Amino acid sequence: MICYDYINDYIRKTIRANEGILAELEAFARENHVPIVHPEVARLITVLGRMAKPRRVLEVGTAIGYSAILFSSILAPDGKIDTIDRYELMLNRARDNISRAGLGEVINIIQGDALEVLSCLDKSYDIIFLDAAKGQYCEFLPHCIRMLSEGGLIISDNVLYKGMVASDCLVVRRKKTIVKRMRSYLNAICTDERLDTSIIPIGDGVALSYKVGGG
Repeated sequence: MICYDYINDYIRKTIRANEGILAELEAFARENHVPIVHPEVARLITVLGRMAKPRRVLEVGTAIGYSAILFSSILAPDGKIDTIDRYELMLNRARDNISRAGLGEVINIIQGDALEVLSCLDKSYDIIFLDAAKGQYCEFLPHCIRMLSEGGLIISDNVLYKGMVASDCLVVRRKKTIVKRMRSYLNAICTDERLDTSIIPIGDGVALSYKVGGG
């Protein structure tokens, strides 16, 4: 988290608690130290999704399926989600969770290296959610822009990385490469004329990039 604790605590107290499968996955994530999106980021995704009403969503980084299940609640009728991950253990959990949620026909899991899969995909998406290897966001970007529909949205999570991206004083030596790459990514999405981008300091930092056109 990159905000003051008292701000995070206050914001989280305003959020209605989830029920059902999402609540179960939140409890599982807490107990097993599995990273999922922060509650305030989940609410932002929900609000944005209800406004955008996406027909097709691409997620890079499935983990246990939490975000994919979250996105399913804001899809347009007959909408679909593709989600990519390479780790067998996580994907087995995600498949089970998605099946228990009754979303097997809505959420399509693609197993493989994210960059390799993105290079091969040739679809159009209304929302693309990046929540995978932070050091590869720059490499993901050209493929995301290529597949993002005009008026579509790239949501990039963890872009401030515990505040290290914003301040050299916070950078841990072993994280220097990731921080450098994330700064390059933020520069790319903030200067690309095809995108309008806003960086929001909630969770671990979220970037919203709206595709204005131009390929």
